[in-house]
Amino acid sequence: MSAIRTRDLVKEYRLGRDNVVRALAGVDLEVEAGEFVALLGKSGSGKSTLLNVVGGLDRPTAGQVAVGGTELADLSERDLAAFRARTVGFVFQSFHLQPRYPAWENVALPLVFLGVGRRERRRRAAALLDDVGLAHRIDHRPAELSGGEQQRVAFARSLVSEPRVLLADEPTGNLDSETSRQIAGLLESAHERGATLLLVTHDREMAEGSADRVIRMADGRIEGAS
Repeated sequence: MSAIRTRDLVKEYRLGRDNVVRALAGVDLEVEAGEFVALLGKSGSGKSTLLNVVGGLDRPTAGQVAVGGTELADLSERDLAAFRARTVGFVFQSFHLQPRYPAWENVALPLVFLGVGRRERRRRAAALLDDVGLAHRIDHRPAELSGGEQQRVAFARSLVSEPRVLLADEPTGNLDSETSRQIAGLLESAHERGATLLLVTHDREMAEGSADRVIRMADGRIEGAS
């Protein structure tokens, strides 16, 4: 069964009155449930745009996108937000942590939208922070954490709702080599537990060492796969 499927996916951005940039130019992609796929390509190739459309963060200009058998075009904005909270986990290069919240509340934030009570939110967040080696930092705010620790908090947040699909956009882009290896290991662990992974990266070694399949993108199109 396909976890992710796109057909003739197009995304255009209008810059000014007459300038239209085509970020995606007819992308056909199929990712099987439980598969780990890496997207490689230069900046501007369309990788992050594809990830955002697949994750329901952006609407396509044309074409179809389905995640877990659900056609995203059929969902209202409210239903799409609920679908994301239940089904998709996101890991970004920028951590997007709430500066006023301690680590556990940042991890638990998706559960608020799912109506989970505070005690259960803290329990789940604490378990995941333990999994990523941050049990001792549970009450620390982002400013009190290193960049690598913040990324591990963000990674724990991506897993807290037990999503079927995990989308990662350059999750090691701002990290040192040791922390990058730790994040790569966490991605592999999530994959081993059954998550479907779609990873955007410039790191060819990481992609080829971890992913089941590597897809190369250029100029908004899929150029090849291995």
